[in-house]
Amino acid sequence: MNHDVLDLARLQFALTAGGHFLFVALTLGLVTVVAALQTRATFSGKPLDARMVRFWGQLYVINYAVGIVTGLVMEFQFGMAWSGLTHEAGNVLGASLAVETVVAFFVESTFLGLWIFGWHRLNRWAHLAAIWIVALTAYLSAYWILVSNGFLNHPVGYASEGGELVLDDPVAVLTNPSALLAFGHVLAGALLTAGFFMAGVSAYHLFRRTPEWEFFGRSLRIGVFVSAPALMAAAVFGGIQFATLTTFQPMKSAVFSGKAAEIARLQAEMSARFGPGDYVPSEAWTRGGGLVMLISFALMMYLCFSGVILACFKKVVFRFRLWHLVLMAAVPLPYLAMISGWVFRESGRQPWVVYGLLKTEDAVSDLSPGTMRLSLTVFTTVFVLLALLNAWLLARHARRGPVESGLGHDERPEKESPDRDGPDGSGRDGSAPDGNGPGSPDPADALPAPRY
Repeated sequence: MNHDVLDLARLQFALTAGGHFLFVALTLGLVTVVAALQTRATFSGKPLDARMVRFWGQLYVINYAVGIVTGLVMEFQFGMAWSGLTHEAGNVLGASLAVETVVAFFVESTFLGLWIFGWHRLNRWAHLAAIWIVALTAYLSAYWILVSNGFLNHPVGYASEGGELVLDDPVAVLTNPSALLAFGHVLAGALLTAGFFMAGVSAYHLFRRTPEWEFFGRSLRIGVFVSAPALMAAAVFGGIQFATLTTFQPMKSAVFSGKAAEIARLQAEMSARFGPGDYVPSEAWTRGGGLVMLISFALMMYLCFSGVILACFKKVVFRFRLWHLVLMAAVPLPYLAMISGWVFRESGRQPWVVYGLLKTEDAVSDLSPGTMRLSLTVFTTVFVLLALLNAWLLARHARRGPVESGLGHDERPEKESPDRDGPDGSGRDGSAPDGNGPGSPDPADALPAPRY
């Protein structure tokens, strides 16, 4: 194996998979929040609730659409650069990856399309059901991906036939503790990401003294109150995963803890079992990723606990501009924590791609260094452009605030849309059922200060 090819392939996978993961984090969290907001809007029938669904739903749709493209790019590079993995372990990994593709690209996308284009066309209960199906299929998609990743980190339920790994116990693979713990950790981290995102965007508008003060005051409180329990859940699942490292991947645990004697003992044991080689993962990436994740968690913990207290006071929510600045600056923290945790999880199992069964160097495709450099350049360029596009679109829509155009806006003439049964139970465009149209003043603007 040409080590230049190996290093380039690993770098390419890290950039594409890590970049796609950041899109997934916000998508998973926001779809949950949007589904909960629409449930409230459907039962309350209040125009403000419906407008919140449309605004945050628009941001979710933008992130989802660009994230799907990054997923396609990642699939291309995976198939090109890692043929050894698919040849040796494809019988185990293929089923979960195929199911994930069906769930994400057929079921989830289909119902998301019904939700996007079903405003003012579907019954409000059917429209609500559509977004919850989207949320549940998003969870299923994440679960099937983590089933595959869990097998790489802690292989179970397999047998070896003719030098290849084959599926022997599907139940063991589906209930792999490495996958289940990671699944809970990722879902909690996604909600944390969405909470910080909502709080940061809302703080921006409150800092600028927006006329939509009630809209963003409520959104800020939702973001803060979602973030706190999500952080605790992420900490619980993360702590359990740390505790299992000594059993599943003792070398990673020893390197992170800096136990030189334990590292030397495990190196000798693995050399005797698997043959000569370096079985110690990079200390810089393993310890660095873990430490950055823990530092990010500590910062978010202080922000969440103080935020819950501050959000209980109405005047603080609307007038504490220093807190608004802090919330805006804190939006990247969950992303930093999730990507550093992913680096810790993946780098710490090296030199194995399937722990204890298949080395990374044996999983790489037989490609020339020039081909890998070209591939890395193309895929990295595409990912950077997509990331910049997504950031620009999100920032542009977030700055505009809730507007009448966009998601859920009824473009049909008045005579073509006589029914007024929108998904919130009020008007077609989120207006009050008293006849206020899109051009009328927002009824929320005339409301007194919100009561808590």
